[in-house]
Amino acid sequence: MTAHFESVQNAAMYPDAFDVAAPEIAFERDLWPRKLGVFVRNAPNAEGAAPDSEPSAEPGASPAREIAVGQFGFVPQWVKSASDAKLRSTKMVNARSETVTTSNNFRDAWLAGQRCIVPMMAFFEDDWRSGKAVPTRITRVDGKPMGVAGIWERWAKDGTEIISFTLLTVNANSHALLHRYQQNGNEKRMPVILAEGAYDAWLNTKPEKAREFMRAYSASLLTANPVEKK
Repeated sequence: MTAHFESVQNAAMYPDAFDVAAPEIAFERDLWPRKLGVFVRNAPNAEGAAPDSEPSAEPGASPAREIAVGQFGFVPQWVKSASDAKLRSTKMVNARSETVTTSNNFRDAWLAGQRCIVPMMAFFEDDWRSGKAVPTRITRVDGKPMGVAGIWERWAKDGTEIISFTLLTVNANSHALLHRYQQNGNEKRMPVILAEGAYDAWLNTKPEKAREFMRAYSASLLTANPVEKK
């Protein structure tokens, strides 16, 4: 499970890599469950305006994207209270791509097309090959930020609103790099890292087509380094 990632702190990377303005708020470099981070989604009403309104873009143009702030750790609509959301969200930082369309936790957001891209510089996994957990930082070889496929949700009740997101993952048992990490005996998983040219398609395709993006990122494009202890 990917429960720790490094956010993108360089403001210039947001317009360059994700075609959005940099976040206006400061947020932590290290993102753990229930911490606030940012994700990229289609701007509200991007897929259609009121019949009497003027179109916001040329026909055939991709909908505008926006940066949104949310909690890392998904809060489904069925959660009954804010306290319940606090307890459950730490276990929903990842959504399995194989079951996202049927899971009670994620199905509604998936079918509603609430897909997003989570910008990150790195994600962290433990290397257990020595018998002890060695935190390892995994990045792109070229040093560019990664856009990870996710889904988001808005939960509101009794005057409390929680915007949240989760990372989609795929099996990594046979991945040339990621099979080394996480505990032995458990299924190995990795986040769905999107190709840069696929961002628009991921955000805008129909739910039945979105499953086609659920594939492992090439090991040759990733590098892993143990985290130095201070």
